[in-house]
Amino acid sequence: MNFVERLGVKDCSWQAFERMLSRLLTCEEYDNVRLVGGSGDHGADVIASKYHKRWLVQAKQWKKPVGVDVLNDTLKALKDYHADIPVIAASHGFDGDLKKQQIILQSQNIPLQLWDEKVLLQRASKLESGKVINTRMPREYQEKAIENIVQPFFDQYENRSLIVLATGLGKTFVAAEAMRRINAIKPIRALVLAHTNSLVYQLEKSFWPFLAPEQSTFVWNGYEHPDLSKGYDFVFACIDTVYESLQRDITYDFDVIIIDECHHAGSTTYRKLIDFYDAGKSNGPFLLGLTATPWRPDENDIRDIFGEPRISIDMVFGMKHGFLANVDYRMYTDNINWDSLSTFNGKLFSPRQINRTLFINQWDDAVVTELQKAWTEQQNPRAIVFCGTIDHAIKMRDRINALGFCNAAAIFAGSKDATEEQPFYERNRILCDFSDGLVNVVCAVDVFNEGIDVPDVNIIVFQRVTHSRRIFIQQLGRGLRISDDKDKVIVLDFVSDIRRFAAGIDLKDRLSSRDAMRVDIPNKVSFRKVGGEDPQTERFLREWLDDVATIEDANEDSSILKFPPQIIS
Repeated sequence: MNFVERLGVKDCSWQAFERMLSRLLTCEEYDNVRLVGGSGDHGADVIASKYHKRWLVQAKQWKKPVGVDVLNDTLKALKDYHADIPVIAASHGFDGDLKKQQIILQSQNIPLQLWDEKVLLQRASKLESGKVINTRMPREYQEKAIENIVQPFFDQYENRSLIVLATGLGKTFVAAEAMRRINAIKPIRALVLAHTNSLVYQLEKSFWPFLAPEQSTFVWNGYEHPDLSKGYDFVFACIDTVYESLQRDITYDFDVIIIDECHHAGSTTYRKLIDFYDAGKSNGPFLLGLTATPWRPDENDIRDIFGEPRISIDMVFGMKHGFLANVDYRMYTDNINWDSLSTFNGKLFSPRQINRTLFINQWDDAVVTELQKAWTEQQNPRAIVFCGTIDHAIKMRDRINALGFCNAAAIFAGSKDATEEQPFYERNRILCDFSDGLVNVVCAVDVFNEGIDVPDVNIIVFQRVTHSRRIFIQQLGRGLRISDDKDKVIVLDFVSDIRRFAAGIDLKDRLSSRDAMRVDIPNKVSFRKVGGEDPQTERFLREWLDDVATIEDANEDSSILKFPPQIIS
């Protein structure tokens, strides 16, 4: 049985029905498959591209046939999402009036498609049994990471593994490929855990290319409660939901438990679940921890749970050895008010007071000017501008578009305090347009921080102050992924924060340091004004930061925690 038959077109939840359609399109090798359904979706549930056309699917998991009343919403969504092919997928089919209307629309060159249970089962039956659609070979360090999961699983000399790979190095790829290889030898049941629902859905989608059509996936969270007693292969679940089920004595057997973003595993809920299943012990399921940022602000050490990392590669190591894109990092110093230094005294040497006194925040015009310059340096420029507020993102979008060198859009979740609210469908349409290259620049507020894969991005602009090392690295990682025809990523950093300057100096020193495996690559970090490089400011900041670095407030900035030693053996 393939996954469509196992889920059951008529029996699954509406959420599972939408994801079934997404997985089917993924298996049929559609591009940029995106699940967009939700409140305010304007009649679209799945968007995908194929044959240079954008397909829009409206999914209806109803107990009755779908009629013409759904058609108007679908055709309106076609226009809202700039799509070409309208599709209505219905678990219980269509009434006669809608089928007649389909014939009329097709005669008007509107290619409406109707997918019922029979159509979906026929399409799924054409998928080759046992075939996975991922064809990318692992890179050398990824192969070592995969081997450090597969071998311990079968040897069971230590029934656990910790994989630490910086953003952009493919930790989910490593986990999914390892599970594919294990399952080819011994069929397994796996529980994949995350701390948020968005990560749960993202993980399930990331695993699909590594699974054969007959392998099922289920989501188990506060919205979906599948009957796992009927059989399952891969369950993607939110930790709070699984923990709650343990409290009610509802449990299932698993051969593998995978914890993504496992730096959260020191929490009480994770600890109790791990202890309940004896995960990582000889009598329990194999325990796999994945993280890009292993430091924690509390006293918990994830090595107590997962053991020492089997492989550990941070961002700088990946950049220096060609695992990530080359970086041209430019830190701008124009708005440092040197005259204000005379006002400092011992009581003002906190990061907060330094930032308030030293920096003048007048950046927007310079940002647009420097972005336009960087635009001419890249062959196929694509940019993310990280903004601090919704109003600022809208302002930056308008200033960039006024110059006419690209097509910019602002993307945000919406806020009652903003001068403009962004409808849910518009946000999804912009994400689709950005993936398809119709939008070149996105001015983003808290959208691309975590888990969004945009490998073609080759310009990153920082205008958002963040005192979280994890968020900063995740944002920077959006541009570090390697892709075809991508020579480097240009980073324009306009963040007025003394700790960011310290991070820039540290990044420059680490990139320029020599080690046994170093090769000559064009990574560079420069301090500059809008008119050119500014080595004098860099020299002064180095000397000055040596004096203030020990005064940093650990509660205000977690970046003082260090990354573990590199392991690639």
